[in-house]
Amino acid sequence: MGIIEKIKEIEAEMARTQKNKATEYHLGQLKAKIAKLRTQLLEPPKGSSGAGEGFEVTKFGHGRVALIGFPSVGKSTLLTLLTGTHSEAASYEFTTLTCIPGIIHYNDCKIQLLDLPGIIEGASEGKGRGRQVIAVSKSSDIVLMVLDASKSEGHRQILTKELEAVGLRLNKRPPQIYFKKKKTGGISFNSTVTLTHVDEKLCYQILHEYKIHNAELLFREDASVDDLIDVIEGNRKYMKCIYVYNKIDVVGIDDVDKLARQPNSVVISCNLKLNLDRLLAKMWEEMGLVRVYTKPQGQQPDFSDPVVLSSDRGGCSVEDFCNHIHRNLLKDVKYVLVWGTSARHFPQHCGTSHVLHDEDVVQIVKKKETDEGGRGRFKSHSNDPAQISDREKKAPLKT
Repeated sequence: MGIIEKIKEIEAEMARTQKNKATEYHLGQLKAKIAKLRTQLLEPPKGSSGAGEGFEVTKFGHGRVALIGFPSVGKSTLLTLLTGTHSEAASYEFTTLTCIPGIIHYNDCKIQLLDLPGIIEGASEGKGRGRQVIAVSKSSDIVLMVLDASKSEGHRQILTKELEAVGLRLNKRPPQIYFKKKKTGGISFNSTVTLTHVDEKLCYQILHEYKIHNAELLFREDASVDDLIDVIEGNRKYMKCIYVYNKIDVVGIDDVDKLARQPNSVVISCNLKLNLDRLLAKMWEEMGLVRVYTKPQGQQPDFSDPVVLSSDRGGCSVEDFCNHIHRNLLKDVKYVLVWGTSARHFPQHCGTSHVLHDEDVVQIVKKKETDEGGRGRFKSHSNDPAQISDREKKAPLKT
């Protein structure tokens, strides 16, 4: 029996099992088995030489956005409108067969937009080219899920289910669970809050399913069984997702208003070029890019080429800013002067732990190099001996 058949058999068993207090331990073990099998499904086959077939493109710019959706929802048209890069668009499905990159120039930043082939139900199992599409999506900063406003809401649920099956968690934060394997000592179970979804016995059973018999486990929130399995697996990626509803020109105004009021959703029309500026603003807001401008000492700030930082790509502190410029710059920094919304007054003397905001201006003041050999103009001490007896005696004159 293959891995896919095993997964379907376990899912069928979970579907016919009643959910109550008596069966929660059994369901928890079944969920752990499914998570293990799906992890095995994503691993490359044993004995394979080299990398598999894919369409990964080189990262470029200050951020990366992936377009995911069913065939013929307008992904290629959206890429052409936002970037100017031509992507083949036609009235039949699966027009795009590979990954086509484009660059969005927005707010002095370059954002890479990837037009990916349409995925279908069963993409997590390798149907179509779903596995390659999802692999590229994992390397992105955010995901734009393009949906057809005239189709049913089931498309969004199907795509979310396929992405979650391969370890992508959309618009979620990592669970506050501390987990660490040990060599000896058994399982240490603790919690700082009252747990309503799991208990100590269920956690032990799930850990034993993974053949983990020595570990530390600490719950800092009321997490579920799925959250615990995600922490044990350790290969989940938590990403932000914007749901883009295209083709709003073919539905009624009431349906458009209903879709626009959903969280993390933007309604657009590529045909009539409606609301594209709102989509770019929402994309910029979700990416959280921070532009920092440099100011040389005694000169005006340089507003032409900012240093772009991000909390997802390293951090936004002064230390991250210095490392972004040069890795050896940090050890020469005495302090920095900051102008902007992160400063309490202008300019503010800050250390390397100061967190920068968007459009801040930073001037770096380096430590002065001291010359050991010479004597400075304002030097207050001398290297001469303090007492006469400490002076070196001259050699006696030859007679």
